[in-house]
Amino acid sequence: MVQRYDRLKEIQRLDPERDFLEIYRLTVTYEFPWDITRALELALYRTYAVPSIGRLLDETAELTERSQKRYDDTALLLDTVVEHGFDTEEGRTAVRRINQMHRSYDISNDDMRYVLCTFVVTPKRWLDEYGWRRLSDHELRAFAAYYRTLGSRMGIKDLPQSYEDFERTLDAYEREHFGWDEGARRVSDATLALMGSWYPAPLAPLVRGASLALLDDSLLRAFRYERPGPVARGLTRGALRLRARAVRLLPPRRTPHYARQNPEIKGYPNGYEVAALGTFPAPGVRGCPVPGHRRPSEAPAE
Repeated sequence: MVQRYDRLKEIQRLDPERDFLEIYRLTVTYEFPWDITRALELALYRTYAVPSIGRLLDETAELTERSQKRYDDTALLLDTVVEHGFDTEEGRTAVRRINQMHRSYDISNDDMRYVLCTFVVTPKRWLDEYGWRRLSDHELRAFAAYYRTLGSRMGIKDLPQSYEDFERTLDAYEREHFGWDEGARRVSDATLALMGSWYPAPLAPLVRGASLALLDDSLLRAFRYERPGPVARGLTRGALRLRARAVRLLPPRRTPHYARQNPEIKGYPNGYEVAALGTFPAPGVRGCPVPGHRRPSEAPAE
């Protein structure tokens, strides 16, 4: 019988630089599948507050007009790499699709690096507040190595090396770049509406209120949302901390849980092909200025 902290002991026996994929997979699919899903949602949401990112997402209309598909495709592409690894056919196909989409737009290296930083830093901060335990040093080192590898496969330059480097890069970028943009606010509103749509209609306003209660003041200012009151914040954050205490008392998960199994993934009831996930932007349409984009059958290997 696996005990609550046995997998952490297993993780600590591994080398975070050599075995980072195994550590990352154990952490996100056994130890914290629900929490990591929420943290990565928040990570992507944070990026909208950088006007150059939020404005582009609004121009493409992927998050305002096709919110569920964009959510599904993003989660499934990232999940494919977690489940299959970087050097499998599935993993290479997922990274290739991510790269094909990003290369269709004029996205700066700094913005790409910042988005990558959110994937490393936001889960750690979420689990500090709402996890049944905090991440160990081994896990933080493995997270940094995992996303350094992903960033390298995406062609991102000047990658942070340690968790501390990722955190410093994120904090500095947000201090310098967070700000108001009308298009980014539309993307934010559409994302909050999407989250509300996952629940019965009468609960949608509660979901929106709870989501806003989890945002820090820098995000609220950037999107010009009214700051939730102390009662809303206390109830929302208190409920998550109560959940963490309950999870700590439960038996540990016996089988891995991948993002493709999440109930929020709704667009592919009959399955999906990794090579067909995502968008295939047309040059000159909806913010896509870069020529030469191809369908999967035409795309060269990378």
